[in-house]
Amino acid sequence: MNEKRLELAARRGALGARIAAQRQKLAREADALSGVFSAGDAVLRGVDWLKQHPLAVGAAVAGAVVVRPRRALRWAQRGFFVWRGWRAMRNTLSRL
Repeated sequence: MNEKRLELAARRGALGARIAAQRQKLAREADALSGVFSAGDAVLRGVDWLKQHPLAVGAAVAGAVVVRPRRALRWAQRGFFVWRGWRAMRNTLSRL
């Protein structure tokens, strides 16, 4: 029985070393993605700002409608289609 315990302890040590090497490799590879993650964080901060300042968003939309009504209508249509597509995709994924 002692022999089996020693074998298991050796395997456990080897697995621990393998896990440590994998963690180091993952940390090195994750450094390359830090720029992407920081850009994503900046986008999320912008979305949070927009949620906290709806009056500024409304004023910008009203200004766009007054200055360029046709362009604003085109963008509103595009936004509507994107929103509908997003909802359809979300509903389809939730059914799966």
